[in-house]
Amino acid sequence: MNLNEEQKKLVAAWVAEGASLAEVQQRLKEECAMSVTYMDVRFLVDDLQLQLKEQPRQSEAVERLAAAKQEGESARSGPAPAGVSVTMDSITKPQSMASGKVTFSDGETADWMLDQTGRLGLNPVTPGYRPSQTDVAAFQQELQRVAQGF
Repeated sequence: MNLNEEQKKLVAAWVAEGASLAEVQQRLKEECAMSVTYMDVRFLVDDLQLQLKEQPRQSEAVERLAAAKQEGESARSGPAPAGVSVTMDSITKPQSMASGKVTFSDGETADWMLDQTGRLGLNPVTPGYRPSQTDVAAFQQELQRVAQGF
């Protein structure tokens, strides 16, 4: 990827402001008319010797999950359903703020992602699979717990 000096300064300024790799990718597309891959942006930031902010900003959706978890804990009279496990990808999928995998109590698995607009999406391995409401609630709780660890 060939950037002129002005474009390199723009990228450096965006990173200094706290932009994520996905945000830099989007801004290159919108402001510089450059369509680049997420991996290219990772290499660019590394080549320019820029440091991303260590504490990523929580998206509105993650904050809503935290609020829902607190409300659910105060309203619930029993323990959270067992058997739902969530992992977070060490390298986030392109066009997402966070991503990972979930295994529901019935053994079904799905990929999950939180997009840049705060929408949470599930892509089950079994086409047409829909987890139970209990599993969805447990997934949200476990996702919040996992997200707080990062």
